[in-house]
Amino acid sequence: MRYAAVVSYDGTAFCGWQRQLGVASVQQSLEEALSKLCATSIPIVAAGRTDGGVHSRGQVISFSLPSFWEPRRLVLAINFYLPETVRIMGVFPVEESFSARFCALWREYRYYIWHGPAFPPYLAQRAWWNRWQWDKTAVKKACEYLEGTHNFKAFCPIKECPEDTVRTILRIKYLRSGHLSVITVRGNSFLMNMVRSIVGSLDLVGKGKNDPEWIKELLDDEKKDRTYAGMTAPAHGLYFWKVCYNAHCFLTIPEIREREITDVLIPSDFA
Repeated sequence: MRYAAVVSYDGTAFCGWQRQLGVASVQQSLEEALSKLCATSIPIVAAGRTDGGVHSRGQVISFSLPSFWEPRRLVLAINFYLPETVRIMGVFPVEESFSARFCALWREYRYYIWHGPAFPPYLAQRAWWNRWQWDKTAVKKACEYLEGTHNFKAFCPIKECPEDTVRTILRIKYLRSGHLSVITVRGNSFLMNMVRSIVGSLDLVGKGKNDPEWIKELLDDEKKDRTYAGMTAPAHGLYFWKVCYNAHCFLTIPEIREREITDVLIPSDFA
């Protein structure tokens, strides 16, 4: 039986999502938990990879089990074998062809920044402490240039750039309330460090060191590589927020055409 599961995790102590020899990863924690549950090796596929220190509110994985499990019981059973920093938030039976990665319509990340003169201890490793007060109008204007299909070569580490660096950002929003800023980026796929590089570049615009139009100059120019853009913002401010799929993939929610799987589990007021 094939399942999809929503995973939330604190990425502080992990090297990232993907298995790496000799260090703890989120993938390893989940695969080991499933293997203990079923007494056999259970590989998983994730909607996206996250770097060391990056958190998740709505990562989605897919996997197959030798026998049927009632979803609520399966949530409890898997979580029993997981560390406290990783939790399955919900499980859905899916079609046998379902892949958390290849069936995803889009993925959304959120980045949290604290601009106050003092940093609240409860936000340690949860947000980027940036003491500068950003120019809200300038940052919003820069975000407008980032939306759409562009060459994001300047936002990917040189050694990690694939041959095709064209990506589509479906939506990018900048919101600020008091000292807290949130940048939401939604796209069909992302390059390595792309969101964090975007945030680091917006930081230069927010501080007034570069004009919003500078962001536009970085896009669609193959001569512009990672050395032209801003810093890579710290990992601990970034969250893998949610993923969207066609609902026909899920055997339990066929009444809707497409939606974010996490919205089934978490009320929309908190999405």
